[in-house]
Amino acid sequence: MAAHRRPRQQRPAGGGAARTAATIALAGAATATGLGGGTGHADPQPAPAQVKARVDELYRQAEVATEKYNGVQERADAAERRLEDLRDEVARKEDRLNSAREALGSVAAAQYRSGGLDPGLQLALSADPDRYLDGAAFVARAGSRQSATVALVREELRDVEQLRAAARVEVTSLTSRRAELKRHRATVTGKLEAARRLLSGLTAAERARLGHGADERVSRSPADPRTGLSAAARAPGSRAAAAVAYAHQKLGSPYVWGATGPDAFDCSGLVQAAYRAAGVSLPRTSYAQIDAGRRVARSELLPGDLVFFYSGISHVGIYVGNGRMIHAPNPSAPVRLAPVDQMPFAGATRVV
Repeated sequence: MAAHRRPRQQRPAGGGAARTAATIALAGAATATGLGGGTGHADPQPAPAQVKARVDELYRQAEVATEKYNGVQERADAAERRLEDLRDEVARKEDRLNSAREALGSVAAAQYRSGGLDPGLQLALSADPDRYLDGAAFVARAGSRQSATVALVREELRDVEQLRAAARVEVTSLTSRRAELKRHRATVTGKLEAARRLLSGLTAAERARLGHGADERVSRSPADPRTGLSAAARAPGSRAAAAVAYAHQKLGSPYVWGATGPDAFDCSGLVQAAYRAAGVSLPRTSYAQIDAGRRVARSELLPGDLVFFYSGISHVGIYVGNGRMIHAPNPSAPVRLAPVDQMPFAGATRVV
């Protein structure tokens, strides 16, 4: 005889798993809010060495964007100069066009006043045929001049339209460059602000310990003129010597992205200013400056040579001898002396 058992109540499918998940979720919420006996934990503060590594990377990224900004700024300035030249040329062409049109208007008015009679009829009616024939020759010559004036007007009109079309192209280019400048500026300022926030989490003592040691002390002390003269004396030419001397004079100047002196610099701005003082015109950006002279091997470096770093050629300094360079590093340090092997070496150029 079958046993009579009380039927078991059916549990919803997955009920155990659901309760477990709910319990975990509640526990997590309680911990996050400090309830249920749990204690909330913030993310651990990164160690100073980690902060330095991240800040250095942010500065490097900012410098890449800075050099792009500098390049676009240079092209925008050139476009603006071309646009101004085109506008000046259009104005000159329009003046000539207006003069030619006035001349045509005078000829047309004279023809209207003369009635435009047929030359044969004018000859027949003339009381002085000889005088008429002399006048007819003058009219023929005037007609030739009129044709030349019409041709000039047509040519001036064509030139003006071509110049206006070129100006429209430059306006479009300039507008695009300015939008690109805005993007690069936002990138640079964003990277620098992120670096500033990271550094603000360190104590003054920690920031000092991460301040690049001996090179920082050298950079903040007055430049020894004898050191600069010694480096300049070993330069391969007078212009390189003058550039080295200028760089030594600028030791301690602040780094400001996009600056080309005379009181603040970014890396390529310092190089450009130093050689500008020596009478040599260099491109604005580090990635263009590397092609502004003759490439030299690292073992052949002489004072005045430009030394470049990173695969994207995003940093540049001026070699001054003894394995050192003068460069504008980043916003955390002024223009200073530093070892050439401080960063990944990418190449060198001798400008003169």
